[in-house]
Amino acid sequence: MSNVTNLNQFRKAKAKRDARAQADSNAVKFGRSKAERDLAQARADKSKRDLDGHEAVDTGDEDR
Repeated sequence: MSNVTNLNQFRKAKAKRDARAQADSNAVKFGRSKAERDLAQARADKSKRDLDGHEAVDTGDEDR
């Protein structure tokens, strides 16, 4: 007598393996390390601070 095989288990396991492979592929293609993300955030913060430091200040002396 042969064993009963649940094909749903095999189908779900294959789908899970395929999804994991796709996720790994995307991580290699699009992923950045934490250090890279932190560096990009620090550069963006510095750019914003530098830009804010160059804003024109309205002194109200234009009426004279």
